[in-house]
Amino acid sequence: MSQRPNILFIMCDDHAAQAISAYGSKINRTPNIDRLGNEGMRFNHCYVTNSICTPSRATILTGTHNHINRVTTLATHIDNRMPNVAKHLQQGGYQTAIVGKWHLGEGPKHCPTGFDYWSVLPGQGDYFNPVFHEPHGKAQVPGYVTDIITDKSIDWLQQRDASKPFFLMCHHKAPHRPWHAKPEHRGLYADPIEIPETFDDDYKNRANAAMEARMRIATDMTYKDLDLVQPPDAAGGKLGAHERMVPHPDNVEGLELVCRLTGEKFTFQTQEALKQFKYQRYMQKYLETVHSVDENVGRLLDYLDESGLAENTLVIYTSDQGFFLGEHGWFDKRFIYEQSFQMPFLVRYPNGVESGAVNTDMVSNVDFAQTFLDYAGVTEPNYMQGRSIRPLLEGQTPTDWTDLAYHRYWMNQDSIHNAYAHYGIRTHDYKLIYWYCDNLGEDGGQPGTDQAEWELFDLKNDPLELFNVYHDPAYAGAVKAMTAKLDAEMLRIGDVPCH
Repeated sequence: MSQRPNILFIMCDDHAAQAISAYGSKINRTPNIDRLGNEGMRFNHCYVTNSICTPSRATILTGTHNHINRVTTLATHIDNRMPNVAKHLQQGGYQTAIVGKWHLGEGPKHCPTGFDYWSVLPGQGDYFNPVFHEPHGKAQVPGYVTDIITDKSIDWLQQRDASKPFFLMCHHKAPHRPWHAKPEHRGLYADPIEIPETFDDDYKNRANAAMEARMRIATDMTYKDLDLVQPPDAAGGKLGAHERMVPHPDNVEGLELVCRLTGEKFTFQTQEALKQFKYQRYMQKYLETVHSVDENVGRLLDYLDESGLAENTLVIYTSDQGFFLGEHGWFDKRFIYEQSFQMPFLVRYPNGVESGAVNTDMVSNVDFAQTFLDYAGVTEPNYMQGRSIRPLLEGQTPTDWTDLAYHRYWMNQDSIHNAYAHYGIRTHDYKLIYWYCDNLGEDGGQPGTDQAEWELFDLKNDPLELFNVYHDPAYAGAVKAMTAKLDAEMLRIGDVPCH
């Protein structure tokens, strides 16, 4: 067998680093995911180039920023004729497979290419009895989606050509909403969950984008998200007719909601009680789906151990972006603000990565493809825009390693969350953001600047990102230096600034 390493890439959807105990979670435990950090390396500064599902996946697959691969929004799907990392690995002698969430489009022009085997969910997929699309058709599979994706991954590993190294992308749907846990996991988080320090953020001293975003747990999370409905007498005689959470008057005394699944009733007397309830229920449901992911990561790691593959397999755990878990009062992602921007990134490779190591260098999802190719001994194509992180994994940071991470979100003022388009950079000390929010429409484009705003955060003194110091004269030097860095990075990667 070739001594080139096998590569197992495990990616979830919307799994925030702050819900992984290896990252210091105060709200849950993830012992199986933690194994990768304990037996390998944890990256504390891994970032996404565009904090939304489809564009992130395109960047990981192609090793390019979204203005190059042209997958800038949820509505722009990948052209599968393009080169990608799986095709390069396949040509380099690897057996390749992808199982689970694809979310880069469907049909002949958008289905996976470069994979010897693929079995993927259409769109977001379903938690229970999901349909999978495969080269020769589609089939519904009974059971729970996280278990099924792991079953299919292990089945492929057992049936593969053992004379070749493998590249397997195991992509879980969880913990994307709606947060539907396995029945046996419901109720795991009955105790009160700690509320983030910024939960009651008033969005002062920030750009308008923070105030205008419709991602607040209190007013924008729907009844349906939480498996709640109003009883018939409050919903025009039809159970569930009023599912969307709308702002209630200050006096909500007597408001009654009913759980779809159990029939349990909840009554509220104040807005504050309702807001606190919604946060607790959101986190309970979210963490229940994470629990299943952790169990199934354990199943995959156990399989590698039992089959003698663990020593020569590079295992990576990540998420397609971060997620807000009540920070700033929000759920969802999209923003360059930290909880959305940061990706968990844990890597185990017994043959080449020191156990228990922690890395604090800047890396991003545009670096993943070249890292795979580097370990596989496959020449890295010059169209890719990242850089292999193998030296970091081997404990050697190159002197010219980047000191920043770049982000650009294109879906201006989408109809659901009203998140403003923006781009910016983060260094260890500062974060600079340019919000360009003048009537772009959801597909992006070249905007005007009537409502453009800048933000600068001093991350050393304001890690919670509460005070925009862009216009503070004391930070004029930092503004100038960060703007120069942003301009240079956009020039380097070929992205076009908005003036």
